[in-house]
Amino acid sequence: MKLLTTGVEMQKRNFIIYSILLVSLTLFGFECSSTEITSAKLYIQQKQYDKALEALRKEVKSNPKSDEGYYMLGVVYGEKQMYDDMRGAFDSSLAISKKYAKEIDQEKKFYWANLFNEAVKYYNEGMKAGPDSMKIILNKSANDFNEGVKLEPDSAQNYKNLAFVYMNLGQNDKAIEPLQKLVEKEHSSDGYKLLGQILDNKASNLMSKYKQSKDAQDSVDAMSTYNQAIDVLQKGRKLYPNDTDLLLYISNAYIGTDRMDDAKDAFREGIQKDSTNKYYRYDYGVILLNSNDYPGAITQFKKAVEIDPNYENAIYNLGIAYVKWGTAINSETLKRDSASTDTTYKLKYQQALPYLEKLVQLKTNDASAWELLGKVYAVLGHKEDAANAFNKADKIRKSQ
Repeated sequence: MKLLTTGVEMQKRNFIIYSILLVSLTLFGFECSSTEITSAKLYIQQKQYDKALEALRKEVKSNPKSDEGYYMLGVVYGEKQMYDDMRGAFDSSLAISKKYAKEIDQEKKFYWANLFNEAVKYYNEGMKAGPDSMKIILNKSANDFNEGVKLEPDSAQNYKNLAFVYMNLGQNDKAIEPLQKLVEKEHSSDGYKLLGQILDNKASNLMSKYKQSKDAQDSVDAMSTYNQAIDVLQKGRKLYPNDTDLLLYISNAYIGTDRMDDAKDAFREGIQKDSTNKYYRYDYGVILLNSNDYPGAITQFKKAVEIDPNYENAIYNLGIAYVKWGTAINSETLKRDSASTDTTYKLKYQQALPYLEKLVQLKTNDASAWELLGKVYAVLGHKEDAANAFNKADKIRKSQ
């Protein structure tokens, strides 16, 4: 996952460190100042920052209205990478007067650029490192991006990059807040999509947890998070109505909340906008299949396979749709007449056969696929083929 970079040359695959050519330390003039200010200026030029701090702390203690003292104190804190203290000192200077506002702005930009560059450097190093080192290095990147956010809170780049770092750390929950800030500051389609996806995945995980724990709170949290995802994606769609990815993500979120009519409408709209999108076709087919609309589902799965002849999920579900359709026909027949010998339903099993046979060619080591094929062979009376398929499934399972 790539980080954003700044500057024209930042489009290269390997990140080029972004630099702002700002002067870190203003050349302090020796005007008529207090003894502490004069001493601090000398110490700063000599890079004796601890002594400079001591002098400046005395200055602001004896003269709480010293805008210059607080400004210089911020500069020294910056040199010592004490960024929270730096910001506090600068804020105190600005609260007294705006005399050093320009210099303070430059200082903040300078340190923001340094932090940004360091964060990108750590990110690149982390992505090349082994699993153990990767976590340590990426945490350094996250720390620097977080410090940068404090200095330049309006920079959308900080938020997107920070979110990428958290996502690569597998800390998606931590990525939510910077992505929310990204959407707030930039309103980019990527921001809406990333935030929507993370919220949707979080909701899905909560729902899976609920199915295991049966804790009602997990279900409540899941539905709340799904609705957050839908809200974000709806806002994104208003700004980017032709972005088909946003439409796909919101459709999946609708499915998570069991809003099937909304999901159907969204997929139909998606297909109208992009009839060659195999994912729209497939997902719409899954919804129709779950609604027992077998002809409708088969139509969508076939369209998906026309677009991608080796689309395994669509091929599998084509076979499943025909099998379920055949089973439904047989069930209805036996309800009317439990002694019926009508074998019309087998036509649907026959139609499933070529898709399941192709599936096992694509997924030769999928025991479940071979087993399903064996069941269809058995229903159709192909005893030898059924036995071979079941044997193949058993061998695969034993070898795993």
